[in-house]
Amino acid sequence: MAPPLPPRRSLPKEKFSTYLSSQKTTTYHDPSTRGPGSHTIRTIAWNPTGHLIATGSSDRVLRIWNPEKPNVKFSTELRGHTGAVERVAWNPSKEGELCSVSNDGTARFWDVRTGRVVRSVALGGEGLTVAWQGDGEGLIVGRKDDTLIPISLPDYVAGTPLAQTLQTNQITFPHTHEKSPASILLTTGDGSVKILSYPGFESLHTLHAHTSACFSLELSPNGRYLATGGSDALICLWDTNEWVCRRTLSGMVGAVRGLGFSWDGSYIVGGSDEGNGLEIVSLRILLCCGD
Repeated sequence: MAPPLPPRRSLPKEKFSTYLSSQKTTTYHDPSTRGPGSHTIRTIAWNPTGHLIATGSSDRVLRIWNPEKPNVKFSTELRGHTGAVERVAWNPSKEGELCSVSNDGTARFWDVRTGRVVRSVALGGEGLTVAWQGDGEGLIVGRKDDTLIPISLPDYVAGTPLAQTLQTNQITFPHTHEKSPASILLTTGDGSVKILSYPGFESLHTLHAHTSACFSLELSPNGRYLATGGSDALICLWDTNEWVCRRTLSGMVGAVRGLGFSWDGSYIVGGSDEGNGLEIVSLRILLCCGD
């Protein structure tokens, strides 16, 4: 069992720049790189307690890092995938269980405490993305051919593949305290976000979010807001009660490939594969003043 986390405190906007300027960047070097340029990190995720980081790369390396000890000797390499690791995601209800999806056509479930595969599930195609239910009792894997594969636990049984009519880039479940979620959210190649019933996968609502492909989405910790990012270099903030766009942030350079909220929902961060930095915005200022 991991030690308890120290108390966390919200950081006021006026102290943000000062705090960040005093922090130092830590480099985590992986010696298993298989040649120049081969070790491109495709995915990264913190575990639910914040004590471990999982990274997956294009050269098949899946590694668990201790963020307090950057030397690779304190990390664990999880071996098994024969293709690029496209996405990793931690079980939200079990701090030691990780799911990884790869273009080798498998989703693998790991016990990171032992470094062993608990189960490998054949996807019938190249894996692209994955999202857990909030209770950790099931998940959905998205393939590169825009097909969704539901997987139920604890038996790790893959359900009937569900082909989508549009390019599907990312999936998430809404935050819920119910035993089974009632819907899922999908980003699509036409710029929209589809809200589907779950497990029926019937269309409930469509958000016309971006003028071109929508790549990323993230719910705020309290579920009140949904942030979406697209190839139009925009971040849109949606009110999940009324499903209306409250604000649009246009400061990004290039397609918005990743989004995240701070633990308390005070800040949004957006990342792109262009430009030279991250865009960090105060949610309070954004809602009051726009961009």
